[in-house]
Amino acid sequence: AAAGLSYVGAYVINTYKSYDNFLQDKYALLPAMIIICVAVVMFIIGLIGCCATFRESRVGLGLFLAIILVIFIAEVSAFVLGFVYREKVKTDVQGTMHSVFEKYDGKNPESAVVDYLQEQLHCCGVKNYSDWTTTQWFNSTGNNSVPLSCCRQDMKNCTGRLDQPQEL
Repeated sequence: AAAGLSYVGAYVINTYKSYDNFLQDKYALLPAMIIICVAVVMFIIGLIGCCATFRESRVGLGLFLAIILVIFIAEVSAFVLGFVYREKVKTDVQGTMHSVFEKYDGKNPESAVVDYLQEQLHCCGVKNYSDWTTTQWFNSTGNNSVPLSCCRQDMKNCTGRLDQPQEL
């Protein structure tokens, strides 16, 4: 269980690195850090539980049960916090994404992150491709199109033009 939790926590932190431009609030990693800390504690407590079992110590096993209950409460708390703050995180991410999309010029590092995000998540814009119509990049290009990273991967001749939304 500790190894599984460690993997989940590390995966969340590693995934965060790809999207850190969209998450201004560094506390978004707090649940992942809690999970990793709980995993380390679970490993140590598991060793204590094994030793108490081999010695057949009632006090050791009682202590082991109490600690496992505390860990369970911590995990439930992390889940509840994630559930309660999901709307705040969603709002913060959307606001930050809109500001990153506004800075898009096709050349700067934020542009590369936007292109990567759209290609990986198979999406276009914050909510849909029409989000691009309000950006400075869209107005400056004057070709009525969105970045090529909005194109569906199975469309080989996609130009990103808005008059062909089936390709986006």
